[in-house]
Amino acid sequence: MNSFPKQAVLFTCEHGGNRIPPKYALRFVEHQELLQTHRGWDPGTFQAATYFHKQVASELFASQTSRLLIDLNRSETHRALFSPLVPAPSDSQRLELLETYYRPWRREVGDWIASQVEGQQFVWHLSFHSFTPVLEGEVRTAEIGLLYDPRRGVERDYCDRWRKRILEIFPEFRVRMNYPYRGVSDGHTTALRKRFSAQRYAGIELEVNQQLFQQSNYRVKQLISGLYQSWHRVLRQTVEAR
Repeated sequence: MNSFPKQAVLFTCEHGGNRIPPKYALRFVEHQELLQTHRGWDPGTFQAATYFHKQVASELFASQTSRLLIDLNRSETHRALFSPLVPAPSDSQRLELLETYYRPWRREVGDWIASQVEGQQFVWHLSFHSFTPVLEGEVRTAEIGLLYDPRRGVERDYCDRWRKRILEIFPEFRVRMNYPYRGVSDGHTTALRKRFSAQRYAGIELEVNQQLFQQSNYRVKQLISGLYQSWHRVLRQTVEAR
Protein backbone atom coordinates (compact mmCIF):
# COMPACT_ATOMS: atom_id res chain seq x y z
CA MET A 1 0.00 0.00 0.00
CA ASN A 2 1.25 3.48 -0.82
CA SER A 3 1.73 5.31 2.46
CA PHE A 4 0.75 8.94 2.75
CA PRO A 5 2.46 11.08 5.42
CA LYS A 6 -0.79 12.85 6.28
CA GLN A 7 -4.32 11.75 7.05
CA ALA A 8 -7.61 13.60 6.54
CA VAL A 9 -10.86 12.86 8.37
CA LEU A 10 -14.29 13.31 6.80
CA PHE A 11 -17.71 12.93 8.41
CA THR A 12 -20.97 12.91 6.46
CA CYS A 13 -24.57 12.78 7.59
CA GLU A 14 -26.86 12.10 4.65
CA HIS A 15 -30.12 11.83 6.62
CA GLY A 16 -29.56 14.25 9.49
CA GLY A 17 -32.96 15.93 9.48
CA ASN A 18 -36.54 15.87 8.21
CA ARG A 19 -36.89 19.41 6.93
CA ILE A 20 -38.96 20.16 3.85
CA PRO A 21 -38.27 23.45 2.03
CA PRO A 22 -41.39 25.68 1.87
CA LYS A 23 -41.42 25.42 -1.91
CA TYR A 24 -42.27 21.71 -1.67
CA ALA A 25 -44.42 21.79 1.45
CA LEU A 26 -47.69 21.08 -0.36
CA ARG A 27 -46.47 17.62 -1.40
CA PHE A 28 -46.10 16.74 2.28
CA VAL A 29 -49.25 18.24 3.79
CA GLU A 30 -50.75 14.79 4.36
CA HIS A 31 -47.46 13.17 5.35
CA GLN A 32 -46.37 15.05 8.45
CA GLU A 33 -46.45 11.92 10.61
CA LEU A 34 -44.37 10.05 8.05
CA LEU A 35 -41.73 12.77 8.20
CA GLN A 36 -41.26 12.09 11.91
CA THR A 37 -40.53 8.39 11.36
CA HIS A 38 -37.37 6.61 10.22
CA ARG A 39 -38.69 7.02 6.68
CA GLY A 40 -38.11 10.75 6.95
CA TRP A 41 -34.68 10.84 8.56
CA ASP A 42 -32.09 9.08 10.72
CA PRO A 43 -32.70 10.34 14.29
CA GLY A 44 -29.58 10.95 16.36
CA THR A 45 -27.12 11.05 13.50
CA PHE A 46 -26.72 14.82 13.25
CA GLN A 47 -26.00 15.05 16.97
CA ALA A 48 -23.45 12.25 16.75
CA ALA A 49 -21.74 13.58 13.63
CA THR A 50 -21.50 17.06 15.10
CA TYR A 51 -19.95 15.69 18.29
CA PHE A 52 -17.31 13.70 16.41
CA HIS A 53 -16.49 16.72 14.25
CA LYS A 54 -15.92 18.93 17.29
CA GLN A 55 -13.50 16.47 18.86
CA VAL A 56 -11.01 16.07 16.02
CA ALA A 57 -9.61 18.03 13.07
CA SER A 58 -12.03 17.08 10.32
CA GLU A 59 -14.54 18.15 7.70
CA LEU A 60 -18.30 17.63 8.15
CA PHE A 61 -20.97 17.62 5.46
CA ALA A 62 -24.41 17.18 7.01
CA SER A 63 -27.82 17.47 5.38
CA GLN A 64 -30.98 18.14 7.35
CA THR A 65 -33.30 17.94 4.36
CA SER A 66 -35.62 14.94 4.55
CA ARG A 67 -34.74 11.84 2.57
CA LEU A 68 -38.41 11.78 1.55
CA LEU A 69 -37.70 14.79 -0.67
CA ILE A 70 -34.55 13.32 -2.21
CA ASP A 71 -32.23 10.68 -0.77
CA LEU A 72 -28.58 11.76 -0.74
CA ASN A 73 -27.52 8.19 0.02
CA ARG A 74 -28.90 6.78 -3.23
CA SER A 75 -27.46 6.90 -6.73
CA GLU A 76 -29.27 9.03 -9.31
CA THR A 77 -30.58 5.91 -11.04
CA HIS A 78 -31.86 4.21 -7.88
CA ARG A 79 -35.63 3.69 -7.81
CA ALA A 80 -35.83 5.03 -4.24
CA LEU A 81 -33.99 8.29 -4.95
CA PHE A 82 -37.43 9.90 -4.74
CA SER A 83 -39.59 8.19 -2.15
CA PRO A 84 -42.61 6.24 -3.44
CA LEU A 85 -44.37 7.00 -0.13
CA VAL A 86 -45.23 10.58 -1.12
CA PRO A 87 -46.60 12.07 -4.37
CA ALA A 88 -43.98 11.86 -7.09
CA PRO A 89 -42.35 15.10 -8.21
CA SER A 90 -42.90 16.26 -11.77
CA ASP A 91 -40.06 15.89 -14.27
CA SER A 92 -39.14 19.55 -13.85
CA GLN A 93 -39.18 19.19 -10.06
CA ARG A 94 -36.97 16.10 -10.28
CA LEU A 95 -34.33 18.03 -12.19
CA GLU A 96 -34.66 20.98 -9.84
CA LEU A 97 -34.22 18.76 -6.78
CA LEU A 98 -31.18 17.11 -8.33
CA GLU A 99 -29.60 20.44 -9.22
CA THR A 100 -30.48 22.16 -5.94
CA TYR A 101 -29.92 19.51 -3.28
CA TYR A 102 -28.40 16.31 -4.57
CA ARG A 103 -25.70 17.13 -7.11
CA PRO A 104 -24.16 20.11 -5.26
CA TRP A 105 -23.92 18.10 -2.04
CA ARG A 106 -22.42 15.04 -3.71
CA ARG A 107 -20.07 17.24 -5.73
CA GLU A 108 -18.90 19.17 -2.68
CA VAL A 109 -18.05 15.98 -0.79
CA GLY A 110 -16.29 14.43 -3.77
CA ASP A 111 -14.33 17.58 -4.52
CA TRP A 112 -13.19 17.84 -0.90
CA ILE A 113 -11.89 14.27 -0.95
CA ALA A 114 -10.16 14.90 -4.27
CA SER A 115 -8.43 17.97 -2.86
CA GLN A 116 -7.10 15.96 0.08
CA VAL A 117 -5.90 13.14 -2.14
CA GLU A 118 -4.15 15.62 -4.42
CA GLY A 119 -2.39 16.93 -1.32
CA GLN A 120 -1.07 13.41 -0.68
CA GLN A 121 -3.43 12.65 2.18
CA PHE A 122 -5.31 9.45 2.93
CA VAL A 123 -9.00 10.14 3.61
CA TRP A 124 -10.85 8.38 6.44
CA HIS A 125 -14.57 8.80 5.82
CA LEU A 126 -17.23 7.94 8.40
CA SER A 127 -20.87 8.22 7.34
CA PHE A 128 -23.50 8.37 10.12
CA HIS A 129 -26.79 6.48 9.96
CA SER A 130 -29.39 5.04 12.32
CA PHE A 131 -31.86 2.21 11.78
CA THR A 132 -35.34 1.45 13.03
CA PRO A 133 -35.49 -1.41 15.59
CA VAL A 134 -38.26 -3.14 13.64
CA LEU A 135 -38.68 -3.03 9.86
CA GLU A 136 -41.71 -4.63 8.22
CA GLY A 137 -42.21 -6.90 11.22
CA GLU A 138 -38.58 -8.01 11.43
CA VAL A 139 -36.79 -7.21 14.68
CA ARG A 140 -33.23 -6.03 14.06
CA THR A 141 -30.74 -7.96 16.18
CA ALA A 142 -28.03 -5.40 16.81
CA GLU A 143 -27.32 -2.18 18.65
CA ILE A 144 -24.51 -1.15 16.32
CA GLY A 145 -23.71 -2.00 12.71
CA LEU A 146 -20.42 -1.30 10.94
CA LEU A 147 -20.67 -1.23 7.15
CA TYR A 148 -17.67 -1.56 4.84
CA ASP A 149 -16.37 -3.21 1.69
CA PRO A 150 -14.87 -6.61 2.66
CA ARG A 151 -12.60 -6.44 -0.39
CA ARG A 152 -10.86 -3.38 1.02
CA GLY A 153 -8.46 -4.56 3.68
CA VAL A 154 -8.10 -1.17 5.35
CA GLU A 155 -11.86 -0.90 5.88
CA ARG A 156 -12.23 -4.50 7.00
CA ASP A 157 -9.37 -4.31 9.49
CA TYR A 158 -10.55 -0.97 10.83
CA CYS A 159 -14.04 -2.29 11.51
CA ASP A 160 -12.69 -5.45 13.14
CA ARG A 161 -10.68 -3.34 15.56
CA TRP A 162 -13.48 -0.84 16.10
CA ARG A 163 -15.93 -3.60 16.98
CA LYS A 164 -13.57 -4.84 19.70
CA ARG A 165 -13.15 -1.34 21.13
CA ILE A 166 -16.91 -0.72 21.17
CA LEU A 167 -17.44 -3.96 23.08
CA GLU A 168 -14.84 -2.93 25.63
CA ILE A 169 -16.93 0.16 26.43
CA PHE A 170 -20.37 -1.35 25.82
CA PRO A 171 -20.02 -5.11 26.49
CA GLU A 172 -23.80 -5.52 26.44
CA PHE A 173 -24.05 -4.37 22.82
CA ARG A 174 -24.48 -6.59 19.81
CA VAL A 175 -22.10 -5.15 17.22
CA ARG A 176 -22.54 -6.68 13.79
CA MET A 177 -20.58 -6.30 10.59
CA ASN A 178 -22.34 -5.23 7.40
CA TYR A 179 -25.68 -5.26 9.19
CA PRO A 180 -28.50 -4.29 8.88
CA TYR A 181 -27.32 -3.50 5.35
CA ARG A 182 -24.41 -4.59 3.18
CA GLY A 183 -21.57 -2.13 2.99
CA VAL A 184 -21.33 -2.52 -0.79
CA SER A 185 -25.01 -1.81 -1.49
CA ASP A 186 -26.03 1.32 -3.37
CA GLY A 187 -24.96 4.29 -1.27
CA HIS A 188 -22.68 7.30 -0.91
CA THR A 189 -19.59 5.42 0.26
CA THR A 190 -20.06 2.86 -2.52
CA ALA A 191 -20.08 5.64 -5.10
CA LEU A 192 -16.97 7.20 -3.60
CA ARG A 193 -15.10 3.89 -3.68
CA LYS A 194 -15.62 3.81 -7.43
CA ARG A 195 -13.89 7.17 -7.69
CA PHE A 196 -11.11 6.76 -5.12
CA SER A 197 -8.86 3.74 -4.69
CA ALA A 198 -8.26 1.82 -1.48
CA GLN A 199 -4.80 3.39 -1.36
CA ARG A 200 -6.39 6.81 -0.97
CA TYR A 201 -9.81 6.40 0.60
CA ALA A 202 -11.62 4.33 3.25
CA GLY A 203 -15.39 4.71 3.60
CA ILE A 204 -17.17 3.24 6.62
CA GLU A 205 -20.80 3.61 7.67
CA LEU A 206 -21.83 3.64 11.31
CA GLU A 207 -25.37 2.33 11.89
CA VAL A 208 -26.91 2.91 15.33
CA ASN A 209 -30.16 1.34 16.55
CA GLN A 210 -32.59 4.23 16.99
CA GLN A 211 -33.70 2.84 20.35
CA LEU A 212 -30.37 4.00 21.74
CA PHE A 213 -31.17 7.59 20.81
CA GLN A 214 -34.50 7.36 22.65
CA GLN A 215 -32.77 7.10 26.03
CA SER A 216 -32.21 10.00 28.43
CA ASN A 217 -29.98 12.86 27.29
CA TYR A 218 -27.31 11.64 29.70
CA ARG A 219 -27.32 8.11 28.25
CA VAL A 220 -27.29 9.42 24.69
CA LYS A 221 -24.27 11.59 25.46
CA GLN A 222 -22.55 8.57 27.01
CA LEU A 223 -23.34 6.56 23.89
CA ILE A 224 -21.95 9.13 21.47
CA SER A 225 -18.89 9.76 23.62
CA GLY A 226 -18.16 6.04 23.86
CA LEU A 227 -18.54 5.55 20.12
CA TYR A 228 -16.19 8.45 19.51
CA GLN A 229 -13.58 7.23 21.99
CA SER A 230 -13.56 3.77 20.44
CA TRP A 231 -13.42 5.14 16.88
CA HIS A 232 -10.65 7.62 17.66
CA ARG A 233 -8.53 5.06 19.46
CA VAL A 234 -8.62 2.79 16.42
CA LEU A 235 -7.89 5.70 14.10
CA ARG A 236 -4.87 6.75 16.13
CA GLN A 237 -3.49 3.21 16.28
CA THR A 238 -4.13 2.63 12.57
CA VAL A 239 -2.46 5.88 11.53
CA GLU A 240 0.56 5.18 13.72
CA ALA A 241 0.90 1.73 12.17
CA ARG A 242 0.92 3.20 8.65
